[in-house]
Amino acid sequence: MSTKQASQPLYKNSGFLFLGIMLVAFNLRPSITAVGPLIPLIREDLGLSNGWAGFLTTLPLLTFATFSLFSAAIGKKLGNSQAILLALFILLIGSIVRVLGGSHWLYIGTGLTGIGIVICNVLLIPLIKNRLPQKIGIVTASYTTGMTLTAAIASGISAPLAIDLNLGWQGSLLSWGILILMGILMWAPQTKFPKPIIDIHANEIKINVWKSRLAWQVSLFMGIQSLLFFTLVAWLPDMMISRGLSPVEAGLLISLMQVVGLLGTFISPIIAVKFKDQVGIILVLGSMYLIGFSSLFIHTLWVNYVGLTLVGLGLGSSISLAYTLIGLRTGSEKVTASLSGMSQSAGYYLAALGPLLFGVAFDIFGDWDHLIYLMLVCTLLFTFFGIKSGRARVIGRLVD
Repeated sequence: MSTKQASQPLYKNSGFLFLGIMLVAFNLRPSITAVGPLIPLIREDLGLSNGWAGFLTTLPLLTFATFSLFSAAIGKKLGNSQAILLALFILLIGSIVRVLGGSHWLYIGTGLTGIGIVICNVLLIPLIKNRLPQKIGIVTASYTTGMTLTAAIASGISAPLAIDLNLGWQGSLLSWGILILMGILMWAPQTKFPKPIIDIHANEIKINVWKSRLAWQVSLFMGIQSLLFFTLVAWLPDMMISRGLSPVEAGLLISLMQVVGLLGTFISPIIAVKFKDQVGIILVLGSMYLIGFSSLFIHTLWVNYVGLTLVGLGLGSSISLAYTLIGLRTGSEKVTASLSGMSQSAGYYLAALGPLLFGVAFDIFGDWDHLIYLMLVCTLLFTFFGIKSGRARVIGRLVD
């Protein structure tokens, strides 16, 4: 680092900004993915049904969907960097509240964590485009990879923290507050970055993304890939426990599945921007899902491991590809921000159905094969909307 760079305020130092973005990204999944392996413990301790247990994963998605609608306005009012800091504090408060005792505090705190996460989710994309315009590809790849990495770590160590270290499910979930505090400390200097005074979009043609067919296709693609991820995180550990794995082993399996996906998470945006359209990538990912989910019908663990490796690669690639499509299908920062809010709102409402829908279905039928059926149906929808949103078009420039 040069002397000139070192003497700059921290909020103007691009390296420090990148580190701050990564610390924020590290906090966007653990409070959700840590819950899946702990569901058997939470369910037994609080006497929850499978439907209510599944709602623990559905609730953050509902808050994602609802507050995506307001996140851009919050960012405009406070400034994106200030709004992200506020979101981190909300995330910390929610993480504390949900372990205070009783199911009502559990759901209230879980809802608060979802609010904090979604504000960061929506505002990081336009913040990166504004503050690091020459490094959008590598920064997007890096922060989605970091997000996936901590999601995998949380899935893998939440059960050992609760059982092997005797912290219980409450202590296991609360331990992630340390990472949130680190994020707050690292991000606080960014709040000194001045808000823009001049509206560079004042003369831009107004585009209503909610009336765009292409915007809906991108949003539904985002929703389906999110439904796949969050439903698996919530219920796959329980499914594998029913096949003979311990809670710790099931958590590690989910963790490894996500670790494998890190390769796809990082490479997917880099490959996607090199092509005129992304239809070919979608077809590859859809085939991987089809083979991977079908392997779960076979009650042989090594076959399941191979199949889940393919699923993990697909999940990792899908999330970063979805974020990349938001930028590729829009022509300006303002439309990008609008589509980011829309896709995460409409998309997460759809994703919220997954964990709850299967939880209710399992209460009724008691058959884990219904989880596989749901994943296969979603694979077909993923491929369909992926092909539609992967074509080389831009919202507002062509009839879509």
